[in-house]
Amino acid sequence: MTTLPIEPLTRPAFAPFGEVVETEGLTPLSINQGYAARYNGLANIDVGAEGGHINISWFVASARPAPIAIRLMERHPLGSQLFMPLSGGNWLVVVCTDPRTPSSYRAFAANGKQGVNYARNCWHHPLLVLEDASSFLVVDRKGGGDNLEEYRLDENMQLDLGSAAS
Repeated sequence: MTTLPIEPLTRPAFAPFGEVVETEGLTPLSINQGYAARYNGLANIDVGAEGGHINISWFVASARPAPIAIRLMERHPLGSQLFMPLSGGNWLVVVCTDPRTPSSYRAFAANGKQGVNYARNCWHHPLLVLEDASSFLVVDRKGGGDNLEEYRLDENMQLDLGSAAS
């Protein structure tokens, strides 16, 4: 059994897999007569392969039983996929460079103000939330072509939920 430690989600740590979507450290534009702040350029949406278009969805996810087993990884060869939490709860992100190589896996703890934009072809686990009824805004690709590849793990792998609190 391989147990993955969970590290904090930071821009540098996640850069090989895509982008962290957050406003921390950014300067907003003042808009709407000063009653709103706008943060531009938070992610590069990459969906144009094979004539794809932007798709905006709302996901509502349920928590998985602990310990969280990692049994399936997926990737999207024709476009990026952005997840932005709307409920404000902490959630988890699991990625790897090669699903057949356990040492390539990384797990991240995202706070309720952080989203991720998985790069095209980035192997990632389906959405992992810590609270039931967690809502997410999702920006990804719609259109023709096969944009989902799945890999089922032969080896047992789980998350070290105790390390998420550190």
